[in-house]
Amino acid sequence: MSDRTHAAFFYGTLMAPEVFFTVCYRFSTDNVSLLKSLHDFKPAILHGYCRRRVQFADYPGITPDPEHEVRGMYVTGLTDANMHHLDTFEGSEYDRKTVKVRLLSKVGDDKGRGNVEGEEVECEVYVFKNPNHLEDREWDFEEFRTQKMKKWTREDYGFDNTDHLAPQAVEDNEKTAAV
Repeated sequence: MSDRTHAAFFYGTLMAPEVFFTVCYRFSTDNVSLLKSLHDFKPAILHGYCRRRVQFADYPGITPDPEHEVRGMYVTGLTDANMHHLDTFEGSEYDRKTVKVRLLSKVGDDKGRGNVEGEEVECEVYVFKNPNHLEDREWDFEEFRTQKMKKWTREDYGFDNTDHLAPQAVEDNEKTAAV
């Protein structure tokens, strides 16, 4: 593992610092000052993608679409271990891709009216692989925060159901220590 850090753009459940912390550090906290000491969170826009709700799920997926844009969070200071946890969390439904987002110097309303875009930065994002499994409606972050988030930030929540494909068997000689 290297000492370099990563940056990523989050547009769904991981926009909530509580969920982000649970995934990346394996325990929940509402200590925002601790989180901010480890990572910078900045509002940003990803052009050329559309966010939709995943069928039968609490979370969204994005797919390329030149007519849309997605507002989310640009997060810096991610370690290799954080990225490993994020890759595991996102599972085989997503591909991690490198994209460019625009940081928002001013955040507008829910429709993006009043957004003021600033610097363009490169980061990684998780793109949904199967658009046929997306509903034809936008995913609602506020609905998630008020109705669903609590179960995503429990201390005992292990994200068992993040990968809808059966796991591959690991032979004893292939097992390694957890990160």
